[in-house]
Amino acid sequence: MMHRPPLGFLAVLSFGLLTMLPSCETASQQIEGKEDHLAAAGFFQKPADTPERQAMLNRLPAHHFVRRVKNDHVFYVYSDPLVCDCLYVGDEAAYSRYQQYVQAQALADEQEMTAQMYDDAQWNWGAWGAWNPAWGNWDPGMGPIGW
Repeated sequence: MMHRPPLGFLAVLSFGLLTMLPSCETASQQIEGKEDHLAAAGFFQKPADTPERQAMLNRLPAHHFVRRVKNDHVFYVYSDPLVCDCLYVGDEAAYSRYQQYVQAQALADEQEMTAQMYDDAQWNWGAWGAWNPAWGNWDPGMGPIGW
């Protein structure tokens, strides 16, 4: 006899997999969003509007940061030949602000995904037996525990 997982388990698994799928944004929309945050962090946009600038832009890895030092100052360069055909140039402070945003956004995304994964109105802790005080005062926010 073949054992089948309970329907509720399959529903939770399906929902979890759906939340991990990439968003419906196009690559251009994702890059534009990133560039909005670069500008907000203090990066300056420099268009590749001459043949010399275009040649230099093409030498850089697209959509990645490159660290450059000029006159004892550190700068970060982000090239975008796809959306704006430009460079974003920022100093260490701008790069730090951008990285702080990226970390805060990753944490917020993780918290949202965790909250969605645990949002089940029919969850019943009582089905798992008596609560053991040695487990601590853990309340995952899934409704009444009923112990």
